[in-house]
Amino acid sequence: MAKRGKGRPINGIVLLDKPTDISSNHALQRVKRIFFAQKAGHTGALDPLATGMLPVCLGEATKFSQFLLDSDKRYTVTATLGVRTDTSDSQGDVVCEKPVSVTQEQLDIALDTFRGDIEQVPSMYSALKFEGKPLYKYAREGITIDRPARPITVYEINQLRFEGNEVDLDIHVSKGTYIRTIVDDLGELLGCGAHVSMLRRTQVADYPYQRMVTIEELEALIVKAKTEDISPYDLLDPLLLEMDTAVKNYPEVNISDEMGAYVLHGQPVQVFGAPDNTIVRITVGEQKTFIGVGQMNDDGLIAPKRLANLDLS
Repeated sequence: MAKRGKGRPINGIVLLDKPTDISSNHALQRVKRIFFAQKAGHTGALDPLATGMLPVCLGEATKFSQFLLDSDKRYTVTATLGVRTDTSDSQGDVVCEKPVSVTQEQLDIALDTFRGDIEQVPSMYSALKFEGKPLYKYAREGITIDRPARPITVYEINQLRFEGNEVDLDIHVSKGTYIRTIVDDLGELLGCGAHVSMLRRTQVADYPYQRMVTIEELEALIVKAKTEDISPYDLLDPLLLEMDTAVKNYPEVNISDEMGAYVLHGQPVQVFGAPDNTIVRITVGEQKTFIGVGQMNDDGLIAPKRLANLDLS
């Protein structure tokens, strides 16, 4: 029997609309199989409860996923008041129930405390690691680890709905922010407890919401391709965003083909007129082929930092 190939050397980013009740890794593996990609990686896990934007990097794009991990995120969330759980979401065990008698004024005052630069203590049910082990594994063993508060920024927190014991919020936050923790802290401020009953990520960096696709839509394209007797990749590959979209907010430095060859071999090159002491997006030639990111220094040298494995010949 012929050995199955390891996949295609396809490069790009899929904006997956992750469904609820599956892990981000499960969703990633399904996308990888659908595109028959050699490599795949996601850019920050969503809880199984959560839905929404999960950029899946394929091929060489995986090298730039860290830049999306560091980007701002936006969420819509439903906070259910009156019930606190150990995981701060509806999948956890109830630890406290209290009557809800919250006024709009009280909610407004409480929400205002989260706006701007604040300190947040990560949940014990987060994927942060302590001595190489995720915190949630300690939590499941009944072990609590001291977690230092971390600086985060809440750029916006807007109330969308307040009915009965439910509050819908739109929240724009910096990297490393736990929405479950914001909701849990909100419930404690209001004196009634709260947990997340719905969470949807609507934005990562500047990626357009309209470009998201579901697993079902991807699988439907495979069926359509079979019906039309064409390659499924003729329909799937146009959905991919260019891999440099992960770093498009960094300034571009365009260099010659000859200089690009040096950079791809790990050698720094001299560039005049480029910004000092910053990360830059490196493109090559008139076609502006993206080859990676580099670090500029005071002497105008650009040192390769993360490069795509490309052949410019």
